[in-house]
Amino acid sequence: MIKLALLAVGGITGTISRYALAGFVYGVFGARFPYGTLIVNVLGCFIIGFLAAMTEEKFLLSPNLRILLMVGFCGAFTTFSTFILETSNLIRDGETLRAFINILLSVSVGFIVFRIGFFLADLI
Repeated sequence: MIKLALLAVGGITGTISRYALAGFVYGVFGARFPYGTLIVNVLGCFIIGFLAAMTEEKFLLSPNLRILLMVGFCGAFTTFSTFILETSNLIRDGETLRAFINILLSVSVGFIVFRIGFFLADLI
């Protein structure tokens, strides 16, 4: 039960943080380019990279803190950071081809499926 509570707290905090930061960035730079999303994604990658090193290299984060921060907060802040972490883990494990397949499939198939969903919704 504690793990679900940690996920919820991290998720709520990450979601609100993403909304606030992206909104602030769009307010400063405008919306002609997705600066808000870019900043959130880059910051999320930094945060999850930092936390991964604290967990895997220095063993300074407990499993519960990892759930709160990496899964809850970062997962809600941006799933892009998780995508980058998992791809980095594949490369670390010597699975470079699988890492590049993950990148290719995630971006291209994700975009194609997004467009299909958009098209189908347009038919309604």
